[in-house]
Amino acid sequence: MKNLSRLLNPKSIAFIGGHECAVAIHRTRELGFAGTIHAVHPKREELSGVPTLRSVDDLPEAVDAAFVAVKREPTIEVVQALARKGCGGAVIYAAGFAETGNTDLQAQLLAAADGMPLMGPNCYGFVNTLSRAALWPDETGLEPVPRGVALITQSGNIACNFTMMMRGLPVAAVYSIGNQVDVGMHDMVETLSTDPRISAIGLHVEGLPDIPAFARAALLARQRKMPIVVLKTGRSEQGAKVAMSHTSSLAGADRLYDALFERYGIARMTSVSAFAETLKFLHNGGPIAGSRLVSLSCSGGEAALVADMALEKKISFPPFDPATKPRVAATLNEYVAIDNPLDYHTFIWGQPEKLTATFTEVLKGGFDVGMVILDTPTHPKMKPDSWATTARAMAAAARATGARAAVVATLSEGMPLPLAAELSAAGVAPMMGLDDALTAFEAAAAIGRNWARAEPPPPMQPSVPLGRHERVLSEHESKTLLKQHGLAIPDGIVCKPEDATATADRLGYPVTLKVSSAAIAHKTEAGGVVLNLCTPDEVAEAARRLGRLSADLLVERMVTGAVAELIIGLTWDPQFGPALTVGAGGVLTELLRDSVSLLLPASPGEIERALHSLRVWRLVDGFRGKSGDAKAVIRAVQAVASFAAANPGMIEELDVNPLLVLKDGAIAVDALIKMRIP
Repeated sequence: MKNLSRLLNPKSIAFIGGHECAVAIHRTRELGFAGTIHAVHPKREELSGVPTLRSVDDLPEAVDAAFVAVKREPTIEVVQALARKGCGGAVIYAAGFAETGNTDLQAQLLAAADGMPLMGPNCYGFVNTLSRAALWPDETGLEPVPRGVALITQSGNIACNFTMMMRGLPVAAVYSIGNQVDVGMHDMVETLSTDPRISAIGLHVEGLPDIPAFARAALLARQRKMPIVVLKTGRSEQGAKVAMSHTSSLAGADRLYDALFERYGIARMTSVSAFAETLKFLHNGGPIAGSRLVSLSCSGGEAALVADMALEKKISFPPFDPATKPRVAATLNEYVAIDNPLDYHTFIWGQPEKLTATFTEVLKGGFDVGMVILDTPTHPKMKPDSWATTARAMAAAARATGARAAVVATLSEGMPLPLAAELSAAGVAPMMGLDDALTAFEAAAAIGRNWARAEPPPPMQPSVPLGRHERVLSEHESKTLLKQHGLAIPDGIVCKPEDATATADRLGYPVTLKVSSAAIAHKTEAGGVVLNLCTPDEVAEAARRLGRLSADLLVERMVTGAVAELIIGLTWDPQFGPALTVGAGGVLTELLRDSVSLLLPASPGEIERALHSLRVWRLVDGFRGKSGDAKAVIRAVQAVASFAAANPGMIEELDVNPLLVLKDGAIAVDALIKMRIP
């Protein structure tokens, strides 16, 4: 692990440059930094009241950290001088390196550091309130906290936005790491996950240059029980292009990032507000074991609203158990229906003892999270006192039961910051925005389930470059190779058109007749497949027609009785290497778009979870009296994965489509492999 302790928690800092350094010195002093501050500028007499030295060579000590804010060309000379002086690490503010195509200059920068950690270039640096250091050239609203979340981003402006948040989220530190010439996202995760003052880590990712290194860091964080939430851009083609031009980052195949995050229990968000709220919930107690929620509100409208909003999420509002229901009912009057979500009406509004009694009995019900929906007025004309009474009753109930609790405002402006701080201090999450809160609960449950898995995540392998020479295999060649790794295929023989009838007689009817040519990848669209041929005459007629398309035909025993059609695919990604896709197959694959991707190697548990996540899997599990052989499907997926492992750097594309799932067995009736030979 890269040693970043001096850089991130400095006791001495050198600021090298002009205006940006003056601002950074001021910010550091505002935080109450107790260490030594040095300023370096060749002409100015002082920076923000600190007398300047003329060069890095004049520094009287080997500083722990340096903020370098000079033009890009002299940056290299400054970095060399800092490395000679034994500096613990430097933040490089200047832009104009690899993000503009100037990779040679960026390589020179890394060489100049000679092993000294570099953050950047093209970055804002960081504000670490735990060490009260701000190597940061702009405004910041962060205040020192004893414990909080750490936020890491490649974007200086998004980092700046993070420092402005007013959501009741304790932020311990914000890091802008830019081009990641040396200190990467994985280094930050490895380092911060060891710090007990960090409650959760939030990542804004444009691209990860070293996927295996990030995977190792994510595994360490998982082992250390450090929750991670990620906001990954590049889902759209436009976003990927911007990421590339912004920080020289390949966005990578977005679905493979999903697979990476799922493997290591990293919760992915698609909005900044959900990102912040999820981190807030994790700060106030960490992940949760499950997704069984209970909701309380004094409004039937809110109860109905939260129930509807949960439909598209992996959360539930189960009914009260037989022991809990009468205890809750005993705290309310006969007009209240005891359901979940619970509308407890306004009969007990403003009565702290009765509110606490009801909330306490509800929280004893064994739910993973208890939430009270409450928008507290922040408008200057309104008094929030009676609303605050409800929030404090929830805090008292949480304290009495030890249950996980949250107060959720449907709108972000319905949570006054003083009340948010009070609730957080009591261990109750003050959530802003109902949809974001539900997303946070869903994410916390997903992390909890991931951490509870007995099997460890498989290790990520470095991507092996593809061979140079392309070779497309015929269907029969493809299936024969895959059969060697355990994939079940129909009995079949390649023959000339004039021999098709005799071949069908040998195999037995009914049969399927197909063109056998590597040049025809999509046989159905080309009219190159005839199914369910039951007589010699039917075979002879089909052979005459298909013989016009191909000199060779494939005759196979017809497979019948399928309860579902699946696809198993392999693709190669320059960042991730080979990746596996499973989904709904057949001619409607593109239309249904029901698929999930897996990184290779994949564990049996990952394969099973991926299959169970498919909508089409209901047909395999059992639908209208029919079910399929799930174990056979898993064996088929493992066979394709085994083939990939045996041929590193040689598979550009592979499709098994369809894999017919039978009551007993799963048979690949079509396959295509595009190889890359060294």
